[in-house]
Amino acid sequence: MGGWSVFVTCCVWAILLLALFGDSLASAPEFDPYKVLGVSRHDSQAEIKKAYKRLAREWHPDKNKSPGAQDMFIKITKSYEVLSNEERRANYDRFGQMDENQNFARGPQGFRHYQDSFYFDESFFHFPRTSHDFTDSKHHLHYNQYISEVLPDSFKRPYLIKITSEWCFTCIHIEPVWKDTVLELEPFGVGIGVVDIGYERQLANHLGAHRTPSILGLINGKVTFFHYAVVREHLRQFVESLLPQKLVEKVTDNSYLGFLNSWHEENKPRVLMFDVASNIPFLYKLTAFAYKDYVRFGYVDMGLTETSKVVQRFSINTYAPTMLLFKENTDKPADVMQARGMKKQIIDEFVSNNRFLLVPRLVNQKLFDELCPVKQFHRRRKYCVLLVTGEGEQFVSVNEAFFDFASSNTKEVLRFAYVYQRQQEIHVLIHTLNLVTFFDVILLERRSATGRVLYRTVTGGWNGSDDDKHRLHEQLEILQRDPSHLTHDAMLPELNNEFASMFLIHWINTAYDYLHPVMSCSASPRREMMPVLSLIFSALFILFGTVIIQAFSDAGEDKPAKQKATDPPKTAESSPGQESTSSRPPKKNFVEVTELTDITYMSNLVRLKPGHINVVLILTDASKQVLLRKFAKEVYSFSGSQTLHYSFLNVDKHSQWMDSLMESAPDARPSDCLDEEEDSTSNKSDYTGHVLALNGHKKYFCIFRPVFTGEEVECSRWSDEDAAMAGPSKASRSRSSSRQKATTLEIHHKLDRLGLWMERLMEGTLPRHYVPAWPGLDTITPQK
Repeated sequence: MGGWSVFVTCCVWAILLLALFGDSLASAPEFDPYKVLGVSRHDSQAEIKKAYKRLAREWHPDKNKSPGAQDMFIKITKSYEVLSNEERRANYDRFGQMDENQNFARGPQGFRHYQDSFYFDESFFHFPRTSHDFTDSKHHLHYNQYISEVLPDSFKRPYLIKITSEWCFTCIHIEPVWKDTVLELEPFGVGIGVVDIGYERQLANHLGAHRTPSILGLINGKVTFFHYAVVREHLRQFVESLLPQKLVEKVTDNSYLGFLNSWHEENKPRVLMFDVASNIPFLYKLTAFAYKDYVRFGYVDMGLTETSKVVQRFSINTYAPTMLLFKENTDKPADVMQARGMKKQIIDEFVSNNRFLLVPRLVNQKLFDELCPVKQFHRRRKYCVLLVTGEGEQFVSVNEAFFDFASSNTKEVLRFAYVYQRQQEIHVLIHTLNLVTFFDVILLERRSATGRVLYRTVTGGWNGSDDDKHRLHEQLEILQRDPSHLTHDAMLPELNNEFASMFLIHWINTAYDYLHPVMSCSASPRREMMPVLSLIFSALFILFGTVIIQAFSDAGEDKPAKQKATDPPKTAESSPGQESTSSRPPKKNFVEVTELTDITYMSNLVRLKPGHINVVLILTDASKQVLLRKFAKEVYSFSGSQTLHYSFLNVDKHSQWMDSLMESAPDARPSDCLDEEEDSTSNKSDYTGHVLALNGHKKYFCIFRPVFTGEEVECSRWSDEDAAMAGPSKASRSRSSSRQKATTLEIHHKLDRLGLWMERLMEGTLPRHYVPAWPGLDTITPQK
């Protein structure tokens, strides 16, 4: 027992000595930055910068060949990094610490006094860093770096992150395995990260890592923990399991034609890899994940008898892996690569140079930005040759002729593309160019990221004839010599996302990729299972809650409808004094609807936040009660969106606002209504039941015109999408229909198709009518 007493006494004295003198020893920097730069603590930033430039030129390794030049240059650079930052300089002057990740405000690292007690943590003993810390130095992550760089980059490649600390003996044991794994995976493109929990406590808490050592994977912004024995093979399998399912499609003799011919639906090139291996190569999977938004990938196992036909079809050499890239022509590959040892840089270059079709379809704004980028210099300009066409068999020959022309004009300065007019509704160019038919070619150059373009239409249209090709070739030659050939100027609206309707499919696939690795492991920890269970129960609660609320709402709606059926119908001549003066809908459990008046006009429209839309119902005193009830019911399912606001405008109070709005946007009126003249100039348009989606920031609106279901209606009751699909015979029938005053039942049916219109509004596929400025709301009709 005597020996133990001596040992305990020595330990106590050692702790006390470290408490007294450990701070000064631990906080002593490797060198004094002021002495290195030869400046004083009172020198200004200009003097520090001047000294740094002088010493950097003197000690730069390329100019100074002395043995200690490189070490001195590193000290000079690190000293300038500390002293050039006011916050780090102040921390150094106060605490003598040069590390920007130190928590300077908490005082000494070993013991700190708090309410007459002391605190001891794992960083108390500052042992010298071992050699493995130097190998991890280039992979160390900071919180800001993780948020700004690593997290966005995880949508292009997976990351393997190690959580460690200085006071961690187990971390030393797994270090050889970690080092070998990094050397194996990093050349493939896997991101590597190391988080020191003693210095980056905030990042460790953000990742959910509370013990060391911990290893986790990051992909698509999702964190997954590694729970197996730390073996190199297990770590590689863990990273491979992070990748989404169905990244690469296995192709055989029966499926290769369908795989290649589906380029039109997805608007993406196809890559086929041929190799003699049952498992898809890991490097190929990583490439497929990095370019999943641009290219579709397939894999052919040449060792199977089911792939002999496709191997023979393309004359593949079975002695080396081969990659074929197909675009519009599925009979002949656009590019070929074959090598025994494929490297990541070679594959990335091969796919990146061919990530677009020869003539892609503009399906969203992102693709348009990449195909036709904004270039400020003449030598770097890109001209976009755009064919305005449509879908269907009647357009196939015209589109193929445009593709043949683009195949023979593969200049870097020219980018060929086509767009479906009915999908994108490019009203600005169509209205300006007076395009009345399809098959028109537009030459344009983007001048700003906000949508400003210079353009010119090719006269004569495009039918694919030799004369059309010769005329387009001449226009392109003139354009490349003289950029001023583009004489028209316009502001293009943002393109619609044609793949927005596939959101549910993408969501299901993403949910499957998230649940599959968790559910496949029977020993998943609680902290990974709880978010999954929470997601499932939240979705079920919202689903059943919505069904139950809607059921009670429908039951409550049917009852007053039957009671009012026995009452005489209210017409437009009904006294407005009988209506409720409340600005809220009668059914408060549906959605909050506010009245658009001269008081709320600025906040609800003119000064609306960017990205927010106000959905406004047009009504009168006579139709207010009925339309508000129906409006609230139709838009209830969309009321969860934080960017949508709901209001109503009484045209009895603001009679001229709608007329002023339509005058500022003539394209908002249906074409058949514009040709029809009224018998009397005093007879004004009836806007009752119209709904406007107003974007106050971008100054555009979408319009819904009432359509009576099951009845023929006049032209003023047609929505934008209905007018575009209707023929001339149907339009003439609508103009010849009888015009009678709407009863209460007819007014109720004016908003029958509002729900479908709201769905198109959320998808972004509705036509947009731009106005130079919003009309004022100062015209008020006095109450009678």
